[in-house]
Amino acid sequence: MGFHRSSIGRILDMHPCLLTSDPHLHLHPTFDFLLNEVEIPFLDISRSINRCPRLLVSSVSDQLRPALVFLKELGFVGPRKLNYQTTLLLVYNVERSLMGKIEFLMGLGFEFVEVKNMVVRAPGILTLSVERNMKPKFEYFVREMKGDPGELKKFPQFFSFSLERKIKPRHRMLVEYGLKMPLSSMLKTISYSTYVALVKTVKVLNHVQCPILFPIALGFT
Repeated sequence: MGFHRSSIGRILDMHPCLLTSDPHLHLHPTFDFLLNEVEIPFLDISRSINRCPRLLVSSVSDQLRPALVFLKELGFVGPRKLNYQTTLLLVYNVERSLMGKIEFLMGLGFEFVEVKNMVVRAPGILTLSVERNMKPKFEYFVREMKGDPGELKKFPQFFSFSLERKIKPRHRMLVEYGLKMPLSSMLKTISYSTYVALVKTVKVLNHVQCPILFPIALGFT
């Protein structure tokens, strides 16, 4: 299946019960499910398992298949179907975990069709804790950033960024310099030092009334 010896050791350390399990009864059904129902390419099976070894100890009938049905209903089909990076979603219980995220987003005023689009574009949302992660970020977005919830539809990846390490520092930098920018630009994956330099540069350009092509290119408004 393409597993390296080191990967096998790590997986067995995480789930030692696999050492005594019957491969035909416990492992083969999972591999068959991933190959034929989830339609993960054979060469990506090991990548899926390495990313989420818990797949090997989850019941196909009680956990994996119901989760797959639910995720397909959310829109993980066609070009957006599950891949080796997102198969980890299959180990999350539909009622106790996945539905909680959907209900939270709908509780913010988003329509179901909007929520479906958000989670398909940012699958990581479905792995987050509502109470410890999503709710604090939304509260900061609304109260401190004075953000429009509608912007989260355009950039649902907001919920995947660290509140303390990325969202707060970058927002406070914008406040300090009296600037605004779209969420996607504020949180783009550049180093903090580079981000600070860009903010200062845009501030200078605005102050001397230079052409705004550079700020626009960076996503500033």
